[in-house]
Amino acid sequence: MIGFDYGTSNCAVGIMTDGQPRAITLGDHGTYMASSLYAPDRDVIVNWLHKNINEPFRTEFKNKRGFLLSKGQEALEDLRYDGIPEHLSFGRFALERYLDDPSEGYYIKSPKSFLGTNGLLPAQIGFFEHIVAAMMAHVKNHVEADLGRSVDQVVIGRPINFQGRNAEQSNKQAIDVLTNAAKHVGYKDIEFQYEPVAAGFEYEATLTQETRVLVVDIGGGTTDCSMLLMGPEYVSKVERQDSLLGHSGKRIGGNDFDIQLALKGIMPNLGMTSELDSGKPMPVSSYFQAVAINDVNAQSDFYSAENGRFLQQLKRDAKSPELVERLLKTYREKLSYQLVNSAEQGKIQLTDHQQLAVDLSYLDQGLQQDISRELMAEANQHQLNHIVELMHEAVEQAGCQPEVIFVTGGTAKSPVINGHLKQQFGDIPVVIGDHFGSVAAGLTRWAGNIFR
Repeated sequence: MIGFDYGTSNCAVGIMTDGQPRAITLGDHGTYMASSLYAPDRDVIVNWLHKNINEPFRTEFKNKRGFLLSKGQEALEDLRYDGIPEHLSFGRFALERYLDDPSEGYYIKSPKSFLGTNGLLPAQIGFFEHIVAAMMAHVKNHVEADLGRSVDQVVIGRPINFQGRNAEQSNKQAIDVLTNAAKHVGYKDIEFQYEPVAAGFEYEATLTQETRVLVVDIGGGTTDCSMLLMGPEYVSKVERQDSLLGHSGKRIGGNDFDIQLALKGIMPNLGMTSELDSGKPMPVSSYFQAVAINDVNAQSDFYSAENGRFLQQLKRDAKSPELVERLLKTYREKLSYQLVNSAEQGKIQLTDHQQLAVDLSYLDQGLQQDISRELMAEANQHQLNHIVELMHEAVEQAGCQPEVIFVTGGTAKSPVINGHLKQQFGDIPVVIGDHFGSVAAGLTRWAGNIFR
């Protein structure tokens, strides 16, 4: 039995050992695998998945996916003819292959962000199911290699809401995708737990008395808050409904902070704040679409042939066409993820630096852009205010004030973010948890409780 944090930014797995959660090493990824996948062709993902799941699931999968497997086989033959490696890559190795040639292959970061998207067609939902299953199969293979035995019981973390709109329908769609993917790779007993509640379970293990805890989990894709009644007397209980006092959640996370920093700090170098020859401001919709890596429809619109023609005309109409040429280069070479990755790496470095220069030489030789903590705070004021609103919403649902605020999630590591949160609740102590490990550890504890 394992706890599986299938996160927007990272994947982590734990198992109970001597009464404590232990992080499982996922091969060369270490204990955390970045939630990224690279395929030389998107059609071959289903074929890789078919090869990497065990019987009887493999036969059942083939019976249901015969057409897609045939289509993928044709793509594999083309790759072999061209001498292109046909294997999939995951985590940082996926990013390395993408950055090696962004215009080739298929790269996706944070597929969890797409699972609850409204308006997805059945074929798109099936495609995301294959992506998630491929990642789960890769992780499961490493887990079983580490443990030396098969694993078929899992607790998977989930946000309060995958999307803001049509939350009930969105949540069902996303949970269905995750459940089907988990079944494909051989999990038999599959349970879900709210990620902030799981993080709370890990904090609960440190408590010596009953305490009202506001858990704030700022992940890569969502921010989730839970007001929990916790303490030693609750640790081993399976029924916890009476101690779960209030929940709130919204699709605001690390990806959004990266995107907003990219818009404010990087996109002016591509002409976003420039003018047309007519003196009118530059139309900005394509700039937003270019960096909206967590929005399927926006990315489809940006990389459409119609938008390519629009960008060509935009360059002709621009007062600074050399800047718009960089946006055209982004379009031609599929650099969206690289732009947002530059912002993300800058955000991470701002944890230890007040200001730094971001390398943008892939757009133009020698191009750099200075960014700062102040710029990040300005770019993300809207997101910061929304997180505070979510905290108050969970408290209002609970009908009582927290005695401690426990903040976790990779994005909360930023001084810009945790500094803003500490200002909001007066003298209530704020505890900063294990930024990446709290959810996985709590899911593991819950797996130990419900599967014992």
